[in-house]
Amino acid sequence: MNENKIRCPKCQHEQEGQVECEACGLIFARYNRFQQKQKDQEEMLLTEKQPPQKSSGRLFQAAILVIATAAVTWYFSGGKPQQPPPSHNAIEQTNNATVPQPSSVPLASIQSPRPVLQNAQAPAATPGAIEHARNATVSIETPWGSGSGFFVKENYIVTNKHVVELNQEELKKIRAKVETGRELIELEKQKIRQMRQKMEELPEGPTRKQFAIIIQQHEEELGKNLPPLEQAEKRLKALKREIQPGDIKIIMANGSEQTANALLLSDKHDLALLSLYVNDQPFLKRPPQNTFIQQGDKVYTIGNPSGLRNTVTAGVFSSYRKRDTDGAILLQTDAPINPGNSGGPLIDEKGYVRGVNTMILLDTEGIGFAIPIETVYEEFHSALY
Repeated sequence: MNENKIRCPKCQHEQEGQVECEACGLIFARYNRFQQKQKDQEEMLLTEKQPPQKSSGRLFQAAILVIATAAVTWYFSGGKPQQPPPSHNAIEQTNNATVPQPSSVPLASIQSPRPVLQNAQAPAATPGAIEHARNATVSIETPWGSGSGFFVKENYIVTNKHVVELNQEELKKIRAKVETGRELIELEKQKIRQMRQKMEELPEGPTRKQFAIIIQQHEEELGKNLPPLEQAEKRLKALKREIQPGDIKIIMANGSEQTANALLLSDKHDLALLSLYVNDQPFLKRPPQNTFIQQGDKVYTIGNPSGLRNTVTAGVFSSYRKRDTDGAILLQTDAPINPGNSGGPLIDEKGYVRGVNTMILLDTEGIGFAIPIETVYEEFHSALY
């Protein structure tokens, strides 16, 4: 090829002119400048890529060094990393996040509805109210049972009628039990006589000795059963006669024993009024007029359940109830009323007597009833006014 000829880099045409390609029109000077510019850019790119590679390597080595230093520090410090103390602002923010300030809590959110345990722990009754009511409460014993009562006025004690008067149905049961015992004792005596007669007919020997042992055992059992029967007959005889005030024993709060001077029984209600003349005896007052007890109000019962004298129990007033049988109004409470509490007072927090404990609903818990104190004053108006 002629040395003066050049080849077009685009179309490979050979020609002598070095300015422009005769075949495709490529301007050689412009093409060379473009090629030089492209070469310069490539070299620049290669120059820019080389430093970051060195920097990345150095950063990686620095990271490894930091990790190794931290691991050594952790090992020699016992595995407890050192932390700088937080700033005052940081502590304040943490406390505000976890422990609310009192002003941020609404008052209603920390108050409980009534009734509450907090109120029960606080002094519920007027100071001295329960002590006064306890001193005004007595224990009542009769030939057929025991109960409670309280001074409703000077020299007057109110209680339940069933405490001082035996129920006729109970009297019938006692009479039937005594009569059955008599019949069994008589039959046992007849049996022993028959066995003795038969033994007398037997000749001496093992059979006769066996009869003698059996007869002896029956006589011993008969001897054990005779004293209880005799006591039951005496008790029945005492129950048959009309109750007298002298039959009623009154045990005061201080333990002294008295007998009633007089006795009044209600015809319409389970109430009885005893008179007992003593000096300086505290009594329970009725509440002032137009002060009605409300549902949820705290109440206390005082009495002698199961012979445990001066027992105080607490509860709330549940509701007024009307008895279907006679239309009588009763006070319902969940304060425990147990056998022996009958006739005792139901008082409020201020010590005013609200009712006379009288009965419970069978096969239930926490449902007891008291006769309103207003009924007591209505029934024994002549004696109490």
